Amino acid sequence: MSEYQVTALNKVIRGSKRANYDKEEINKILDDTFLCHVGYVWQNNAIVIPTAYGREGDTIYIHGSLKNRMITNLLDTGSASISVTHLDGLILARSAFHHSANYRSVNVFGKVRKVEDPIEKMNALKCILNHMVPGHWDNVRQPNDKEFSATLVMAIKMDTASAKIRAEGVVDEKEDHSLPIWAGVVPIRQIANDPVSDVGLKEDIEIPNEVLEYVESRQKNIK
Repeated sequence: MSEYQVTALNKVIRGSKRANYDKEEINKILDDTFLCHVGYVWQNNAIVIPTAYGREGDTIYIHGSLKNRMITNLLDTGSASISVTHLDGLILARSAFHHSANYRSVNVFGKVRKVEDPIEKMNALKCILNHMVPGHWDNVRQPNDKEFSATLVMAIKMDTASAKIRAEGVVDEKEDHSLPIWAGVVPIRQIANDPVSDVGLKEDIEIPNEVLEYVESRQKNIK
C-alpha cells in the first residue's frame, strides 16, 4: 500500500481519525467526480473557483481560456491546491450540536506548469472530457486549430494529498439517547436522469453507448 508522506501541508488536523493518505483511495475519490474547487489569491483577495478537471496518473489537468485569471495566476505562483468533496449523507442527530454529514473529501497540493507540447495538450483535453463521461471523446468533434490555440491547459503535479472520510451514523451524547427525538442518516448520492437529445438533432442520430453506460451507472439501485 502506497501512501503520501504526512507533512505540515497535507496533515489533517481536525478529525484526524478520519484522515486517509492512501494514494489508491485518494485517486478513487478524485475519479468519482469531475468537478473540483481551486483556491488562489488575486490582488490580496482569496478566491475559490469551481472547474472541471481530469486525472492521469499523478497529474491533474485543468483548462480555460488564454486569459483565465485563475490559471494565469497559479502559473505565476508556481503551485496550487485543489479540493474535491462528495456528500454521501446527512447525519441528523438528537442534538443540534451533533448534526453532521457523511462525506469523502480530498485536498491535492502540487507544482503547476503550462502544458506546451501539442500532443500532451490534446491528450489533456481528452482526459478532462473522458473524466466527465468515460470514452465520450471519440463521439465528439475534436478541437480545431482556432479552438486549440485559444485554450490554456495547466498541469498540477500531485506532490502530496490527503483525504478525509466520514462514513458512520449518529454520534450523540449518551444522556441524549433517551430523548423522544428521531435521529438517523439520510443517504445522498448523485444520480443521472435519462438523456434528453438536442432539439436540433437529426432523427437518425442515436445516443452514444458511452453516454447510456454513464447514465446506467448513475441510476443503479434507484428505488
